Amino acid sequence: MTQVRALAVPGAFAFTPAVFPDERGAFVSPYLGSLFTETLGHPLFPVRQTSYSVSRRGVLRGLHYTATPPGSAKLVCCPHGRALDLVVDLRVGSPRFGCWDSVALDDRSFTAVYLPVGVGHAFVALRDDTVMAYLLSQEYVPANELAVSAVDPALRLPIPEDIDPVMSERDRAAPTLDEARTAGRLPDFQTCRTIEAAFGDR
Repeated sequence: MTQVRALAVPGAFAFTPAVFPDERGAFVSPYLGSLFTETLGHPLFPVRQTSYSVSRRGVLRGLHYTATPPGSAKLVCCPHGRALDLVVDLRVGSPRFGCWDSVALDDRSFTAVYLPVGVGHAFVALRDDTVMAYLLSQEYVPANELAVSAVDPALRLPIPEDIDPVMSERDRAAPTLDEARTAGRLPDFQTCRTIEAAFGDR
């Protein structure tokens, strides 16, 4: 039976499925439509894009989010390797604005994390050849993809002390949370909720 954990960020959940091993390997179902509908209050979003990233140990990707509107929800898991997944509430007006939660993802538990619209996502690869798989509610449009600094001291994200983060130039240059909020670049909580509620109508 899949275990469901509500994260500290409202609307974000971790789903840890049952794993069925045998002499051939293992079988697992990280996504069950009925369980997601029961948990989220609506079906999983219409999938507009699937993506994979492959990272060596120490790579830090994020903290990424999509301009809202259109906004984008995500379902992420780690089918190979191990990562520390980071979920941050970037929605202005949210009762938990600026709070975060972390989830260990790997190829043993096959835990999947659901990130609602407007929530920021980052991860640290803890092994070489760590593969992250994404289901996305919107196709990638470069102009809509934004970032907040994952190493912003005010966020105090739990990046392991033995990791010297390997980051893209874009992620290194990303504004702090306060800078992004002052510039009006962060999503609005109510707008995000309205977009997400419409998933059940599609």
